[in-house]
Amino acid sequence: MVTKASAEDSCWTACWSSISQVEKFHIILNMEKEEKKYVNKAEEDEMEIYGYDLCRWKLVLVTVGVICSGGFLLLLLYWMPQWRVKATCKRSALKDCEVVLLRTTDEFKIWFCAKVRVMPSLGANPLRNPNPLVHKVSNGHAVHFSESAAEENKNDSKKYLPIRYFTHHSVKYFWNDSVQSFDVVRGLDESTFCSAIHNEHSTGLTKGMHDYRKAFYGVNEIAVKVPSIFKLLVKEVLNPFYIFQLFSVILWITDEYHYYALAIVIMSVISIVSSLYTIRKQYVMLHDMVAAHSIVRVSVCRGNQEIEEILSTDLVPGDTMLIPSNGTIMPCDAVLLSGTCIVNESMLTGESVPVTKINLPNPSEYPKAVGDEIYSPEVHKRHTLFCGTNVIQTRFYTGELVKALVVRTGFSTAKGQLVRSILYPKPTDFKLYRDAYLFLLSLVVVAGIGFLYTIVNSILNEVPAHTIIIESLDIITITVPPALPAAMTAGIVYAQRRLKKIGIFCISPQRINICGQLNLVCFDKTGTLTEDGLDLWGIQRVENARFLLPEERACSESLLKSEFVACMATCHSLTKIEGVLSGDPLDLKMFEAIGWILEEATEEETALHNQIMPTVVRPSKQLSPESKQATDQEMELFELSTGYEIGIVRQFPFSSVLQRMCVIARVLGEKRMDAYMKGAPEVIASLCKQETVPVDFEHVLEEYTKQGFRVIALAHRKLESKLTWHKVQTISRDAIESNMDFMGLIIMQNKLKQETPAVLEDLHKANIRTVMVTGDNMLTAISVARDCGMILPQDKVIIAEALPPKDGQAARINWHYADTLAKCTSSSPAINSEDIPVKLVHESLEDLQMTKYHFAMNGKSFAVILEHFQDLVPKLVLHGTVFARMAPDQKTQLVEALQNVDYYVGMCGDGANDCGALKRAHGGISLSELEASVASPFTSRTPSISCVPKLIREGRAALITSFCVFKFMALYSIIQYITVTLLYSILSNLGDFQFLFIDLAIILVVVFTMSLNPAWTELVAQRPPSGLISGPLLCSVLSQIIICLAFQTFGFFWVKQQSWYEPWTADSELQYFLACF
Repeated sequence: MVTKASAEDSCWTACWSSISQVEKFHIILNMEKEEKKYVNKAEEDEMEIYGYDLCRWKLVLVTVGVICSGGFLLLLLYWMPQWRVKATCKRSALKDCEVVLLRTTDEFKIWFCAKVRVMPSLGANPLRNPNPLVHKVSNGHAVHFSESAAEENKNDSKKYLPIRYFTHHSVKYFWNDSVQSFDVVRGLDESTFCSAIHNEHSTGLTKGMHDYRKAFYGVNEIAVKVPSIFKLLVKEVLNPFYIFQLFSVILWITDEYHYYALAIVIMSVISIVSSLYTIRKQYVMLHDMVAAHSIVRVSVCRGNQEIEEILSTDLVPGDTMLIPSNGTIMPCDAVLLSGTCIVNESMLTGESVPVTKINLPNPSEYPKAVGDEIYSPEVHKRHTLFCGTNVIQTRFYTGELVKALVVRTGFSTAKGQLVRSILYPKPTDFKLYRDAYLFLLSLVVVAGIGFLYTIVNSILNEVPAHTIIIESLDIITITVPPALPAAMTAGIVYAQRRLKKIGIFCISPQRINICGQLNLVCFDKTGTLTEDGLDLWGIQRVENARFLLPEERACSESLLKSEFVACMATCHSLTKIEGVLSGDPLDLKMFEAIGWILEEATEEETALHNQIMPTVVRPSKQLSPESKQATDQEMELFELSTGYEIGIVRQFPFSSVLQRMCVIARVLGEKRMDAYMKGAPEVIASLCKQETVPVDFEHVLEEYTKQGFRVIALAHRKLESKLTWHKVQTISRDAIESNMDFMGLIIMQNKLKQETPAVLEDLHKANIRTVMVTGDNMLTAISVARDCGMILPQDKVIIAEALPPKDGQAARINWHYADTLAKCTSSSPAINSEDIPVKLVHESLEDLQMTKYHFAMNGKSFAVILEHFQDLVPKLVLHGTVFARMAPDQKTQLVEALQNVDYYVGMCGDGANDCGALKRAHGGISLSELEASVASPFTSRTPSISCVPKLIREGRAALITSFCVFKFMALYSIIQYITVTLLYSILSNLGDFQFLFIDLAIILVVVFTMSLNPAWTELVAQRPPSGLISGPLLCSVLSQIIICLAFQTFGFFWVKQQSWYEPWTADSELQYFLACF
């Protein structure tokens, strides 16, 4: 019986055989054109991928070409990967190819190639158990295995599947049948439900399954291999400029021009040695940073309930590891299954504030309380232990160890991705470098003309072939000076040394030139423009929905047992590390202000109970009324008596997305529990009963924020008596954070740094725009912007409040003046968008300084505008000065939006949540020396924004020096080109010592001393040009060339017309030689 599929196959075969070979070729060609595959689709590192197979006859032809060209073709293929693959391979389908050719889809269109390898495996998906009966091979064929053990051993070679993969930038890409392309093998961080993590993966892996997965995921290490000096030397020497220098030196030695050849060799050797030292030093530093604590011994649970001790390099996604009670450095990304950990995440966030990590709730145990969702390390970061972070302490249940499930390993971890971004950075796109290549191309064209002229002139004058070759090639080395790269780098090297002296370290020297063009700088607020620390200015409580008068102290005896003080005592994430209270600075200030004591259960106390003992807070003896009545004899008895204590039963950590945190606590002796919440005032008020929120809430909040205070709101709720301890552990956050009673405000003061106003004034005088990007309240940010001079007192601030689509209504933007924001209601008139008195389009960016209006918006509005009002984005960012409540990814989006309107953007932050923006900006300056800032191009040793104008000044000095050096070297080469061309016309040339004097005494001395010029002492409004192809620069160079050409040509022909001038011939030289004897 013929099946439908076999009938279709036979029909297709008959049709295909009837087509001519030419038509088949065109069909295959069209299929290849249509078959455009991608890897990392829709991601930052998206690439096109093409398949190729090695072609023997092409390899033979290339080998012959390499021999005939003296190795030059091999160098060309080394520099151009796409040419190398196309010259030695033929196109083939991806699923069968031997070599892949990759091209980035960004503006740089960079090519890479990689060899496809094959490994044997029991299955194609590491996260699924390999089927012992049928496996589908990556090329689409099926292989059947016998159930018999004897037959299985007999056909042992058949049970393994050939899995095809290639490695690119430290990441393995495996063939994926479902997408018909290569793909990265993901861990448990994608498409895994939270319930599955507990029910399917928490028991650990068997030894066999572990080995099976390790074949795919490889060794769990972030390997930063320090290349050998020989390997670095070969890679550096094969640079096109050094090859050109080598060619020039060989030519000069052949022409017996030894002195300058020796000078170039010495200069090149010094440059190569210096470059090798710098590159190797950076590799060693990165290797040491990554290698520290990267290999440790860990305990893992196996599927048979056994605990096995292995090296961290053997971990794979799915392993269940035990977190030791004394802490450890995490060797992978893992989700916490049980227990609690206190972690220092400074390596990732830049904040050395301990963070409490709690176990991931199991939705299947309490389906009504916790909804099941796909696990994501970013969304569930409060349950995730990230690679490289330091677990300081653990807390656990008796009989249930602190366990974590490995979800990502190696370069797939958060730390691995950070290291990859350092190892394989994106190229720097700067107009100067693009113009420099165009200028060099122009010089090559001029050299080509001189090359042809020399050959033709020499042939006409019957010059020997040996001389023709040397002189024609020599004119190329004259036109394109081999010393140009070293001369161009000198200015940057000197600038880097000057920056180091003033405490600014640079890991990307090419960015120094770009910093000379910065015309806008974004600043984080807290820790950057203002001091890190916060001081408690006072509190303002609410009673009967009315604000009481502000109070300076919260530790008065009358407030000791109030719910307001109880909220301050419990609603925080503080913990004790080696007996010292640690945590968020705001929480510390708040807790210290009430003078209470925090006590955590010891391991011995926890072991006595079948639960984690709650953290307990209580007033100090000095605050407690009972302590004042106690005598010295009674003090010891008082310490043992039961006093006023509050136990923190459960904590919902602070979330930057939710802008709040919440705790559930119980007063000792009370039956009912209490919920306390603190956070952004607007958010807290929206979650409270409206009858408990004062009518003048917005007005009071506005008054404080306008004065630059940071305001925190508190709320409370008495929970139902039926809520037991176990129910509280599984209840959802939303069920608690509703119907709260508004209790009042905590007012914190965040002072400006002393140098902030002066630095911003210097930047404004230099026509450099300043923008504030912060996660703080908008009105607080506007107040700080006015205080520091970012917004002048007479300027108006317009707040853009963008609302997303809702109930069938389209997204819209409401415009309000900042001074009347709190007064704006549905009945009060807003600003008509057509009447906004701001010139939205400028002929030049300098016109912005005349604008008397500034836009301000929060992160939610910015997100809505990006999604629904794309056409307004350029106009808003041209005038936006304050961007508040911005998430880390929104800061990066803002930097990109500013770059899209042709700004050269600088970003200055303290490393906390600013890493993305620091990396994306043209000049990112981190004020933190923590590991999180290792990807920032610049790091200031001094945590002050005074480094910003210093960096810009040094950038301008380096940029101007680069222009001057390039102009000088270009003019020198063209002038010498004119001289030599004129002398070639009479079969003459400059002498060796003439060349030597020009090249060494004049050119190199001037070039290298020119680069020593330091930066000017202050910033000025005029910026250097951004590219070589500009009117003033071209006029300067061309006019000088024309003047020199005119003078040399006039002098040359004038001398030839003199009566004493005798044309040189070979006979005249022989007669002169004989006359001397």
